Amino acid sequence: MADTRAALLRARDTFWFLPAVLGLAAVALAQGLITFDRRLSNTDFGAWGALFYRVGASGSRDILGAIGGSMLGVAATSFSITISVLATASSTYGPRLVRNFMADRGNQFVLGMFGATFLYALMVLRSIRSAADDHIAFVPDIAVNVAVLLAVVDVAVLVYFIHHIANSIQVSTLSARVRRELVDAVDMLYPAEQPDNAVAAPALDAVSLSTVVAKSSGFVVSIDESALLEAARRHDCVCELRVRSGHHLVAGEIIAVVSSSEMADDVRSAVRLGDSRTPRQDITFATQQLTEMAVRALSASTNDPYTARNALDELAVGLVPLSRRPVPLTGRTDDEGVPRLTVTRVPVVELLDDVFDAIRVCVADDPIAVEAVIRLARRIGLATVHDDIRECVQEKLRALRRAVEASSPDPSDLDRCARHVDEALESMA
Repeated sequence: MADTRAALLRARDTFWFLPAVLGLAAVALAQGLITFDRRLSNTDFGAWGALFYRVGASGSRDILGAIGGSMLGVAATSFSITISVLATASSTYGPRLVRNFMADRGNQFVLGMFGATFLYALMVLRSIRSAADDHIAFVPDIAVNVAVLLAVVDVAVLVYFIHHIANSIQVSTLSARVRRELVDAVDMLYPAEQPDNAVAAPALDAVSLSTVVAKSSGFVVSIDESALLEAARRHDCVCELRVRSGHHLVAGEIIAVVSSSEMADDVRSAVRLGDSRTPRQDITFATQQLTEMAVRALSASTNDPYTARNALDELAVGLVPLSRRPVPLTGRTDDEGVPRLTVTRVPVVELLDDVFDAIRVCVADDPIAVEAVIRLARRIGLATVHDDIRECVQEKLRALRRAVEASSPDPSDLDRCARHVDEALESMA
């Protein structure tokens, strides 16, 4: 069941899934309406019959041909526009943000609707018969009228697509989407309240342990901790994970250590590898996307400090609540309270090191970006309840001041940076 659900979640994130579902639904709708038309072919609807647009076999073929041909052309044009937007977003904001466009439900729905309308028109068109063909005339009037209705709906869908694709490449839209992924990762991996079965990591007997190694290479995309816990209970053993989502594994590297070698296949099944990282269980990847957006905005080719400031403010939405969360307990017990599993979590200090060290080398000569970094550090330092996080932020502020002093020739920028850093440090004291 868990494998099926994981496969379904992976399929939902692909670009083809929703269009494929809509295409199959269109084929089923066409066949259903054709059957319905056959059963009602000799029925007199009276006054209600005026609602149906009847143009005979030849006219219906022309209408369906026009609808099908135009929808295929519009779908091709829409796909070309999407590819162009993907290329622009990849070069401007970073290639890792392309997956946000691929998984966008709006883009999938638009292309799916155009493709579904084409398939619907094609299926209805093939059912039309005139008396000259085989002496048995049949025109599915209801299905033809539905095709016209779908064409009208597709005009509205096209207008929506133009608005949606223009909105989707805006910085605020991109950063907000990544911010939501970061917040989801924080809530999943660092909950405000510890899980009921969370305990301190149990000590393992090194003598009785055996290692589980990867049989293939790739990034750890997801880890089914519930499946691992159940497998450990079933085999009456203990499992300690040595990897977390986002880690890159080469075939032969250690995934986990277990007290029973019989659990090896269960571990490999629960630790899913892929060709690229996703932010679902990988908080490092979620923060790296916003950090990369800020770094690219400050590059010489872009020079857009306001985009960098926006990305850093969105980082604060995830990192400030994270700094308040309790240090996660990494041990897990089964229903009987027996410790069975040890998971891994990224230390928050390590996460902050990655963010501030990556951005510091780029912001030193830009006052707007420097103030944004100071504001981010101050927010985290004031919100946190952990001394190590506060000390980390204070050190990052001192390092930022040294970087500005080393690179900025403008005395006013130096004075402003020093004053803001001192104010932030004093507020955390």
